[in-house]
Amino acid sequence: MEIRKQKGKQVGRLTVTEQIDQKHQEDLQRLRGFRLLDDDFLTKCFEGDTASIELVLQIVLEKPDLKVLDVRTQVFVENLLNRSVRLDILATDSTGAKLNVEVQRSDKGAGRKRARYNSSMMDANLLKKGEDFDKLPETWVIFITENDVMGKGLPLYPVERCFLGTGERFEDGSHILYVNGAYRGDTPIGKLMHDFSCTDAADMYYGTLADRVRFFKESKEGIEIMCRAMEDMRNQTLKEGMKEVALRMLAAGKYALEEIVNISGLSLEEVKQLKVDRGV
Repeated sequence: MEIRKQKGKQVGRLTVTEQIDQKHQEDLQRLRGFRLLDDDFLTKCFEGDTASIELVLQIVLEKPDLKVLDVRTQVFVENLLNRSVRLDILATDSTGAKLNVEVQRSDKGAGRKRARYNSSMMDANLLKKGEDFDKLPETWVIFITENDVMGKGLPLYPVERCFLGTGERFEDGSHILYVNGAYRGDTPIGKLMHDFSCTDAADMYYGTLADRVRFFKESKEGIEIMCRAMEDMRNQTLKEGMKEVALRMLAAGKYALEEIVNISGLSLEEVKQLKVDRGV
């Protein structure tokens, strides 16, 4: 079998240019299959787009007058001593309430203790030093799951603290909501979950969401943005893998920092920071 060459270099059976084109075609195929239930696609669609997240929140919270003032995606909430979290979407409404929306295809990713942890991490970062506790804004942690993780067949599962003796709500301003992505029906939430499962904008009910999906799947600019995002994700995954290699080498205690840099491809500063962060 003839081995292809480019500029004097052997690159298996494909040239470098052909490999890049093949990867691009694979990305385009992946893009065609994306749905709003895929968190990376959702966060890119909702990035800087208050109208889309406002529509979703109006429906799932059953608050047609809700107004979103700000939306951010992939928000890193740092915990200096313990586990940090990355929020898919963090919105602020006109009342000052903070709303975290997470999309989960895996049931495990929508665990109850994760919802609790997200809620606690939001609270821990919403008050300045010395600020009165009454200034703490209302918060929502909303999981939109591909499956009916609660198994009751309901479209929505609101979770509230209450007094066990009376059933009266505790009213501390903290809320958790699970949205059943498998629910269908001729209702706003049923149509919304249908739209979250669509791969084609033409099949969607809500024009606001369809326009965003159409932009990222059908326009030249949107496709380029998504292809760059997929390339960035691949590079980040590769880098995280190299960090694990570096950590194992640090833990072994027999490699010089320069050796770890050469093998992992990380910078010397990054390796030193790993050593400090993990205490190895």
